[in-house]
Amino acid sequence: MRLKYALMSDTSWQQMAEWQTPDTPFMSFDFWQALADTGAIGEQAGWLPIYVLIHQVDEGTTPPNAADIKNSKAHSDGDNKALAAGDKVSVTHPIAVLPVFIKGHHRGEFVFDHAWAEAYARYGVDYYPRLVSSVPYTPITGQRFWLADGERLRADIIKTALVGVDDIAQQVGASSWHGLFVTPELADIVAAAMPTDSDVRRALAAQKQGGAAAAIDIPILERQGCQFLWQNKELLKNAQPFADFEAFLATLRAKKRKTIRAERRKVGEQGIRCQRKCGDTICEEDWHAFYHCYVMTYAVRGQQPYLTLDFFMALAASMPEHLMLAQARDAHGDIIASSLFLYDKPDSKGATLYGRYWGALADYDSLHFELCYYQGIEFAIEQGLSYFDPGTQGEHKLVRGFIPTTTHSLHRVYDGRFVPAIADFCRRDKEHMAEYRRRAFDALPFNADNMPAAAASR
Repeated sequence: MRLKYALMSDTSWQQMAEWQTPDTPFMSFDFWQALADTGAIGEQAGWLPIYVLIHQVDEGTTPPNAADIKNSKAHSDGDNKALAAGDKVSVTHPIAVLPVFIKGHHRGEFVFDHAWAEAYARYGVDYYPRLVSSVPYTPITGQRFWLADGERLRADIIKTALVGVDDIAQQVGASSWHGLFVTPELADIVAAAMPTDSDVRRALAAQKQGGAAAAIDIPILERQGCQFLWQNKELLKNAQPFADFEAFLATLRAKKRKTIRAERRKVGEQGIRCQRKCGDTICEEDWHAFYHCYVMTYAVRGQQPYLTLDFFMALAASMPEHLMLAQARDAHGDIIASSLFLYDKPDSKGATLYGRYWGALADYDSLHFELCYYQGIEFAIEQGLSYFDPGTQGEHKLVRGFIPTTTHSLHRVYDGRFVPAIADFCRRDKEHMAEYRRRAFDALPFNADNMPAAAASR
């Protein structure tokens, strides 16, 4: 058995195999089709996709029965000559796909390498284009491969995919490849199977000791970050899911409970009423009101939104079972704020609620906390979801019971002149983020009986 790769610019590979259900809704074919159909990815958007398709090649011989030869799906590595019994043949079937985007900017990524681009510019070297594997505009940890049914992520699949990535880089003159928000599993496999920043440091140390110059292979460099993840379990009571929002509050220190209750009370005192809608109960009027709010989030910063109303309408048509919309209405019944969530099927392992898109028509005291966090926590408890990922950034999540968790990204830099400095940057960045997560963990608001033993991890 051996593996080979092919580079494809379209999604016809989706019809070549039965594919596993992805680990998040953001890797579903419906989500990616909505991105493509509404122009969120493609050349005009600066997210030009190339798909690295991994085939497994099984070597064998043709069956001895002539009828079997005629009906066999095996094909010869040579020309189209007729097969005879005992001829060597190879059978190929797709087992994995890695999406790669050719990019000339950093927008919509959330793991920033602007300093690297500036370093290249100082030396008169082009940093663009660069290659990125991620879910566009979505800082969600998850698998970056689509896997065929019955397959699992393995080192040989990853190595073959990276050969394909290197091929793309050579063809387009890319400076680097960036795999963003990858799973800990993928990061661990890469660390065990590929040259890393540790190998770079050993090679440099050997050079400094005056020995023969050690070759520095193109490494995979890892960066780590921090996001905040809510867990649906009562640590004091044998890690059982919370019965309701008050059961969650009971795990917090008294001062924090009082603060959260006060914030929720302030929303009601402004004459604001919140409600949640799921799937097909979200009507077209709701979507227009949501998008009006969503656009305002960008307008206040003088920016245009990444995604269009048509994109969200496409999600509503193709994957409504993964959508929850939280709305805030004023005393007149008008929608003044909206927050859109996606979520896994509740019966799936590690089922998670994802807080993604928010907007309000004006500033209202504590409404962001209510619509983006507390409504999400209540929904996760009601649905029996294990986790709630509210999105990137913000210590304001930490003090509301969201636990610091490690994120991983992988980076491959092709110009060897820059590798040592960037490897050192990644090492120092990981140390800084580890200290940040430690301090964030110490600041968690749980009472002594409910402090997690270690940072959340899936």
